[in-house]
Amino acid sequence: MIRQYELVEKIKSYDPDADEDMINRAYVFAMKAHGAQKRASGDPYFSHPVEVAYKLTQFKLDTASIVTALLHDVVEDTEVSLDDIEASFGREIRGLVDGVTKLSRLEGKSENLKQAENFRKLLIAMSEDLRVLLVKLADRLHNMETLGHIKSPEKRQRIARETVEIYAALAERIGMRHVKEELQELAFKELYPEARESIIKRLDYLREQGAAELEKTKAIIEEKLHEAGLANAQIIGREKKPFSIWKKMEGKNTSFEQLTDIVAFRIVVGDIAECYQALGAIHAQWHTIPGRFKDYISTPKSNGYQSLHTAILGPGQQRIEIQIRTEAMDEIAEYGLAAHWAYKQSGHPLKDGKQFRWIRELLEILDKSSNPEEFLENTKLEMYQDQVFCFTPKGDILAFPRGATPVDFAYGVHSGVGDTCVGAKINGRIVPLRTKLKNGDQVEIITSKTQTPSPTWERFVVTGKARSEIRKYVRTQQRTEYIALGRAILTKTFKQENEDFSEKMIEPHLPHFGKKEVDDLLADVGEGLLSRQQVTDVVIGQKKPQNNSGVGSVISNFTNPFRKKKSAAGAPMPIKGLIPGMALYFAGCCHPIPGDRIVGIVTTGKGVTIHTMECETLENYADAPERWIDVAWERDHMEGGHIARLRAHVSHEPAALATVTNVIAKENGNISNLKIINRSTDFFEILLDIEVRDLRHLGNIIAGLRSKEVVQNVERYQT
Repeated sequence: MIRQYELVEKIKSYDPDADEDMINRAYVFAMKAHGAQKRASGDPYFSHPVEVAYKLTQFKLDTASIVTALLHDVVEDTEVSLDDIEASFGREIRGLVDGVTKLSRLEGKSENLKQAENFRKLLIAMSEDLRVLLVKLADRLHNMETLGHIKSPEKRQRIARETVEIYAALAERIGMRHVKEELQELAFKELYPEARESIIKRLDYLREQGAAELEKTKAIIEEKLHEAGLANAQIIGREKKPFSIWKKMEGKNTSFEQLTDIVAFRIVVGDIAECYQALGAIHAQWHTIPGRFKDYISTPKSNGYQSLHTAILGPGQQRIEIQIRTEAMDEIAEYGLAAHWAYKQSGHPLKDGKQFRWIRELLEILDKSSNPEEFLENTKLEMYQDQVFCFTPKGDILAFPRGATPVDFAYGVHSGVGDTCVGAKINGRIVPLRTKLKNGDQVEIITSKTQTPSPTWERFVVTGKARSEIRKYVRTQQRTEYIALGRAILTKTFKQENEDFSEKMIEPHLPHFGKKEVDDLLADVGEGLLSRQQVTDVVIGQKKPQNNSGVGSVISNFTNPFRKKKSAAGAPMPIKGLIPGMALYFAGCCHPIPGDRIVGIVTTGKGVTIHTMECETLENYADAPERWIDVAWERDHMEGGHIARLRAHVSHEPAALATVTNVIAKENGNISNLKIINRSTDFFEILLDIEVRDLRHLGNIIAGLRSKEVVQNVERYQT
């Protein structure tokens, strides 16, 4: 364990003005607070905060950060309170310790919810002061180094996965490549030990076989740079980390032998002009590999990373990746914010984390998300590492995850632009909104004041910001629909009681239902959380027997705001077995209709989707039985239109299509959509969406079609 004087000497070596007294007091305070506590490894618990503090000295952080590291667990794991911290060390240290401390009183909550709540709290804290994140990363790094002492394999896996998905991604966002790679490698060791061992063995073999060749290539590059007048250039061989190799193999579906950038060279020069001079010398000597040049000096990454990247066919026709940068760029590439000049200035401008665009975007996602788990899901999307850089019509540069679309771009510009987006031009040409953006694209968004976000956009957007904005709009629309439906239900019910419904009648009774606004009550009635009878009993005062037989009675007033299913009398189609208050959708892959055996699948943030029991999509949920809900139709026979999809092969002859439509019309079916999907000399294949009452009605239509000579075969179709 690091001794007290060793820690102080390390800090004073780079910051002679450090507050030695405060560091000593924090060291003793934390040691007494943790007392005889032990870690899973059997070591004194106090060894952990000391190691975290020492890691921060490697980043040359200030006194407040080191003191926070020493105290970061005392509130969570001892009897010390935040007030005690403030009394002994001041308000600044209290705020930093509070930001790092996990939320308490989460017992009984799921692990996902705990993770989401804690990350939500961390984001808010680091938006006020980014030193919170730096302490948290050092904390996680030491915890990962000692992960093997945790006995539960499930817990180790959960911590390792969280480390890759959240903390390594955050380290990437602030440019701390060294920390990111350490976290990834430690998590890789736990999550995929066999894959890691296999890659390490191959790397060892490459080192043995190619060490001499590597030195020879390095010497040739050095010679060419000297000839170009760059005698002081440093050339460093860099080997790709096992986790990075594995991710590339997975992402590109390629083998280890097919990778060309396992070993790369880094050239470090004096200034920016020499970077381009070195690039010219390299390109003049060897052929470049098309599409592999990237200029992150003129277009830095969002985390401040700057470098020139190129790939060449070097000596012996070997593919070689080369990075060229200055010493300052190299330091920032390794340690990111911790090495940034602003952090070495008085006043610590980086206290205000909101100045960073990506943090502002995460805060916007937090504001738009309906619950912590949805926020965490959207945040993971937002922190993808592979990026494309695109230009606005004014020449501003925006970075997006690979696979982003014009809709992601629109929301990246401003939420108002995304909400009113109707089209897009990429490099001057109008393109579909689901087109994937490429590096260097200039994107112009076409807007209309009458446009609103389409729920279908959520299927192809990849940024968390776009997804959270679309979901917020959908929720708002759902609420509007529920309010209108609730008002209609109560208006009709009050009329049956010979009363004229008005909101003023409801207002005095809102406290009885625990509501502040009339719209809140109306939304609950429309959503099925509150029955019409409960409202009339309280407001009108005529107590009548209530039907409390089950969920069916609660859900009887429920309707899906996007696909409405109603009987001839106007009442929504009920489903038995649903959890009250959950939004209801009917799957477009299997088109369930009354009479089908059905099952409900819970989708986070969306509600319940109804599938037929034969739907092939259900295989995707085989490993998630907790998402399955046992449901059934309320009645075997329902009036009204329900969409069923048929596929038919029809002879290519005159009046064949007329025969098909006549059969459907005679059976009282209604064609809502018809599409020819395949055509040949003798036959054509069509898809038919038909409104039917139930399974028996659909069976009659299929039987009628099969009786016609022009219909070769017909069957229900699943996408």
